[in-house]
Amino acid sequence: MPVYRVVTGPDDAAFCRRVSEAIGLGYELHEGPAITFNGENVIVAQTPVRRTMP
Repeated sequence: MPVYRVVTGPDDAAFCRRVSEAIGLGYELHEGPAITFNGENVIVAQTPVRRTMP
């Protein structure tokens, strides 16, 4: 499992499921999401990170 990943996509139920899945796998959200509008949809980017044990 990578320590860092970026989840992007339209702000919809599928995006929320992907972020929730990452949290369920032990990832934590790194700060707030980035949000933009492409003229048709709101696009969101969220960065889950997995904390490594020393």
